[in-house]
Amino acid sequence: MNHHPQQPVAPVLYTADGHPLYATNPTAAPLVPYQGAPAPVVVHHPVPAYLPAQPPAFTPAPTGDPWPARLLCGGIGIGAAGVGTAFLLQAVAAATTGLGLLAAVLALAWLLKNSNSGGGRGGAVNVSLNVSNRMTNRNR
Repeated sequence: MNHHPQQPVAPVLYTADGHPLYATNPTAAPLVPYQGAPAPVVVHHPVPAYLPAQPPAFTPAPTGDPWPARLLCGGIGIGAAGVGTAFLLQAVAAATTGLGLLAAVLALAWLLKNSNSGGGRGGAVNVSLNVSNRMTNRNR
């Protein structure tokens, strides 16, 4: 059962080359098919002639050896290596602690499973007891 009344079909307009243009309402101006944006114009500028063909070779500053800077960089590097080593050792310690606790729990479970309450003797004990309670004339 259709609860909506019959909708009018939208008119389909065609361009001169046969492309359909779909319109739902009549428009005041004629529809124009989409035309992409024009490609950007790329302008290549020539390299200025005053730049050297090769960069100059590296020449150290004539101030001498910057030993305080080298000591500072070495100290920072050693400190960073120490922090990294500390994190590594902390991770190894946490892993070994976890493995040790797991091994202890498994060992305790094995001991509880395999231990006997009979004083350390393993195996089942079969007991056979025959009791005869005959009353004879002597025992009366």
